[in-house]
Amino acid sequence: MPSKLLREPKVLAWSLYDWANSAFATTVMAGFFPIFFKQYWSADVAVTESTFRLGMANSVASIIVVCLAPLLGALADQGGAKKRFLLFFAAMGIVMTGSLYLVAMGNWAMALLLYGLGVLGFSGGNIFYDALMVSVTQKQHYDKVSAYGFAFGYLGGGLLFAFNVLMTLFPEFFGLADASQAVKLSFVLVALWWALFSIPLFLLVEEPMVGKSEKGWVLAGFRQLRSTFGKLKQLRMTFLFLIAYWCYIDGVDTIVRMAVDFGLSIGFDANNLMIALLITQFVGFPAAMVFGEIGNRRGPKQGIMIAIFTYLLILLWAYHMEAVWEFYLLAIAIGLVQGGIQALSRSLYARLIPSNQSAEFFGFYNMLGKFATVLGPLLMGWIGVLTGDTRLSILSISILFIVGGVLLNFVDVAEGERAARMEE
Repeated sequence: MPSKLLREPKVLAWSLYDWANSAFATTVMAGFFPIFFKQYWSADVAVTESTFRLGMANSVASIIVVCLAPLLGALADQGGAKKRFLLFFAAMGIVMTGSLYLVAMGNWAMALLLYGLGVLGFSGGNIFYDALMVSVTQKQHYDKVSAYGFAFGYLGGGLLFAFNVLMTLFPEFFGLADASQAVKLSFVLVALWWALFSIPLFLLVEEPMVGKSEKGWVLAGFRQLRSTFGKLKQLRMTFLFLIAYWCYIDGVDTIVRMAVDFGLSIGFDANNLMIALLITQFVGFPAAMVFGEIGNRRGPKQGIMIAIFTYLLILLWAYHMEAVWEFYLLAIAIGLVQGGIQALSRSLYARLIPSNQSAEFFGFYNMLGKFATVLGPLLMGWIGVLTGDTRLSILSISILFIVGGVLLNFVDVAEGERAARMEE
């Protein structure tokens, strides 16, 4: 039963980190930053130009994660240092997010620098957070526990985001001068929320200690990185899944980061877009739990395929969308599948890797996910600038879901699990 798993302190503490850092994903990355960047920090340029700048910031941060993720994962595995690396990246994200409060109007370059470093902290930390899942539960519970993390993230991120939206709608009630001050204060609240709810993980989640000296595990990390490249050639199903994941998660993450920018570009009001994001968050909470049950009963692969098909319908609808009520319905549809595809992808991958090398293999997992988001935002920005039509840019993302779904269809999960066990 879900209640039994969540009564385990380490499972609850691990899930609460998703509650903590999802405030950044929701309030900053998906919500206020794209709007504030367009209307406050970059208000004097065309919407396609500001979209291009935002896409570049997301892409540069992702490129850095791509370059660092596999090596960092290998080092953390060898030194039993997942929590230490997580602390470093989480602290970076927290400080950079809070610092957005200090950026003056029109200073788009500083805003992008702090935002990019915040994304780096968020994304880099997730490498080690994901890898710690194998330390808090057994393989038969991966689907459910992974889903709990995303469900907590949707609920926690949604609750703080709802409060932040209220501050922007009624700033006088909160003693604030205007909506701009409310948005800037929201960045500080995200930083505090992220810091506070991260504490249980660092206190209660344990990881096996390897016993190497610091110099020893650095050298061993480089050796493991080289070894894992070779193992991926042998783990054929794991490698095939990673390529499929690379494709379809590109579409998912691009929609997360650029949906509000897309809505603004086609003329929707910012307040309506905030309401749509809230809908996605609160629909995503129970939906992620449901997908955890689907993964547990029918297998994670089937649940992911359902989500991919749904995303294709969403993109087709977005291309033709005209009214705000349609954006609300799309928000519901995205909420139904977004947490599910993320949770089941993580749990399926955990089944396909050697458990004693989880951080290093999750380094590859996050590397591919972030390399995908290098291409997605750039694709949207480039097509928008080239054609002047944001609708074409959003529709182009559908090819990533199609390719990802086709490749995933050829992944034999049972064979992949057997091969992973042989490498432990």
